[in-house]
Amino acid sequence: MEKLRLSKLMSELGLCSRREADQYIERGWVYVDGQRVTELGTKVYAGQQVTLDPQAAANQRRRVTILLHKPVGIVSAQPEKGYQAAASLIRAQTRDPGDHTSIRFNRSHLLGLAPAGRLDIDSTGLLVLTQDGRVARQLVGDHNGVEKEYLVRVEGHLSDEGMRLLNHGLSLDGKALRPARVSWQNRDQLRFTLQEGKKRQIRRMCELVGLKVTGLKRTRIGNVKLGSLPVGMWRYLREDESF
Repeated sequence: MEKLRLSKLMSELGLCSRREADQYIERGWVYVDGQRVTELGTKVYAGQQVTLDPQAAANQRRRVTILLHKPVGIVSAQPEKGYQAAASLIRAQTRDPGDHTSIRFNRSHLLGLAPAGRLDIDSTGLLVLTQDGRVARQLVGDHNGVEKEYLVRVEGHLSDEGMRLLNHGLSLDGKALRPARVSWQNRDQLRFTLQEGKKRQIRRMCELVGLKVTGLKRTRIGNVKLGSLPVGMWRYLREDESF
């Protein structure tokens, strides 16, 4: 049986991100079969028991996850072409007054805060930013299985065959898309539920069946809903919420 890097195994086990794993190893917070490991690059077998020191668990509890209602014109990650990055909206003044979590905003919550996934600059809705590598690993990537729901305003005629293709049968970049759930929300708006997130996927899907997207809003990621969170405002993920 081949060994693999301890940091990779910790990530695969959902204990933390690989970067966090290296930090914990350096601090002596990682045990393999009860033995403390402090050397970066250590390799172990997949079946060995990996546990974290209570200090690592306490460190993870201090890391926050933030839900932002991203406006149109804001980029998810690094600012580009003069556009503002989503993280720059996280300020005490823009916190949703309806956020009743006991967490007190601190500028330390901005350190290492990064979007877990993306939302196009011309789209609005729920964007997750987190300091927690476990959350990022759960949400980032096309094969995480976490559903994402969107309301999509469209122009054009959608045939029965077009609707069938939106649900299953389209390909992008030479690869077949996973089955989706697409239905009419009202006369000019579709509801999309996807388990993947290729770049500009919904807009490209609609183009393939003769529709033009005029508005796109993400309303749910996994079990977490946008709800009544105002545009441009944010709140903390509650302890009773999970994706």
